[in-house]
Amino acid sequence: MNPPVALPELGLWPVRVEAAPLAMYLQERLGGELYQPWLNAEDGLPQRQQFALAYRRHPQWIMIGATGIAVRFLDGLPQDKHSDPAVVVVDEAARFAISLLAGHEGGANSLAYRVAQVTGAQPVVTTATEAVKPLVLGIGCRKLASVEQIGAAVAQALQQCPGATLAQVREVATIDLKAEEPGLLAFCATHGLPLRVIDREQIAQRAWVGKPSEWVRQNIGVDGVCEPAALIASPRGRLLLRKTALDGVTVAIVDDGEGWRSFIENLRGPA
Repeated sequence: MNPPVALPELGLWPVRVEAAPLAMYLQERLGGELYQPWLNAEDGLPQRQQFALAYRRHPQWIMIGATGIAVRFLDGLPQDKHSDPAVVVVDEAARFAISLLAGHEGGANSLAYRVAQVTGAQPVVTTATEAVKPLVLGIGCRKLASVEQIGAAVAQALQQCPGATLAQVREVATIDLKAEEPGLLAFCATHGLPLRVIDREQIAQRAWVGKPSEWVRQNIGVDGVCEPAALIASPRGRLLLRKTALDGVTVAIVDDGEGWRSFIENLRGPA
């Protein structure tokens, strides 16, 4: 007797047929089981009920559609944050990848970043743990830089910022050409940090703050990587540390804690 076939970890649910091409692209890049609920409409089962029946089949979901629809579909289904499937909502234009349910425990935060990496979407993570981490690391590196080289460069950079620690880092940002660098991926995985991948065209449009790199300009076509990547990932932040370099790895640090404090103070108004 053959053993039962294990279900894929990921389910993909495009709400409209127009979202099918994006769903198929995500399946191609991330794997998973793709649902086409409009094909079952003739059976008389509303799509919301179809999703409810499939909800526990996968530990993670990508729903392609409006957040409001996702909330209505989920009504009454979540039970416990330690067992609920993770849900990420992606709009049909792939502008945003929203971690909606089971951000930490189910891995929706990480899944939102994975979706962002392959689509160029903006990851939206609202869990409190991430909200209090003010630092973003912008990292550039030579090809096949090791995890040890990257770790040493990051440690050197943090040491130049009094009070800054790796525990305060929310995410790492880099250029799309470095999205699959094994050393960079290993560094992020080791420290539980999501990797934000920025398109080269977007980095090229961001004004360079420090001294441009002639080597990067000739080989990648932009003035630099680490500073613009970090600033794009944290547009409200300020450059805490300009580009530092060590053994083929460049690191810049952006801090958006001050921007957040100013925002809150403006909301409160004058004393």
